[in-house]
Amino acid sequence: MATFTNRATLSYNGGTVDSNTVTGTFLETLSLTKTALSGTYAAGDVLTYAVALVNSGTAPLTGITVTDDLGAFAFGTGTVYPLAFVPGSILLYVNGVLQPTPVPDQTQPLSVGGITVPAGGDAVLIYAAEVSAVAPLDVDGEITNTATATGAGIPEPLSDSATVATVAQPMLNITKALSPTSVAENGAITYTFVIQNFGNTAAVATDNLQVTDVFDPVLDITTVTLDGTVLSQGTGYTYNAATGEFATVTSLITVPAATFVQQADGSVTVIPGESTLVVSGTI
Repeated sequence: MATFTNRATLSYNGGTVDSNTVTGTFLETLSLTKTALSGTYAAGDVLTYAVALVNSGTAPLTGITVTDDLGAFAFGTGTVYPLAFVPGSILLYVNGVLQPTPVPDQTQPLSVGGITVPAGGDAVLIYAAEVSAVAPLDVDGEITNTATATGAGIPEPLSDSATVATVAQPMLNITKALSPTSVAENGAITYTFVIQNFGNTAAVATDNLQVTDVFDPVLDITTVTLDGTVLSQGTGYTYNAATGEFATVTSLITVPAATFVQQADGSVTVIPGESTLVVSGTI
């Protein structure tokens, strides 16, 4: 609740004397609440936010500007933004009725002006922001962004914040390579499977990773290795030599978490954790 103080000065015969100081209180009629519609994020996600303005007074409040700092923080000699406003994503509802689409005054940070909140009513501003390249992605990472409302009828700026945290989970990808790519009958061939983890949490035995494949033409397997360790048929993998169906034993493959390196411009480089499965044989 905002307060104000002032005092008077009496001048006479070339001198002055001050009165006592009086204190008053502004009764706030406008409230602001900001909500993130998702509590977590991963690289490249689009997050949706809602800013609700409620006017409990008997007169409308006009010309209100809402800003969002998009999580801005100082880095190096400048400021970086872990969120980037998604153009065209703004919606404005007044007393539940969709209004003409507002045009932002600026987008980094986001600023939307000209909002009216009717007496005894509300206005809700909804918009989307994409997780940018400078957003923290490690297991303890989070983004906190603050919305602020200002205007002629608001004695002091109103603000509220929302915090979202990184998703703590593996994010896996697999690629397959063949060497050589041209081979004669009864020739030797090697399949290499690289499993990458772009997430901030390791993939462990309880995640039940399993690689399956059907080798066509059927492969006469000679060796199977996982990160350089030789696997045995039955305990490390299963294989049907008649059909070419291959599968690793579940709970065998694990992949370390990615590492995250912040560059000089504030952007985060993801170095994935890796596990490599190699199947060699003849066809």
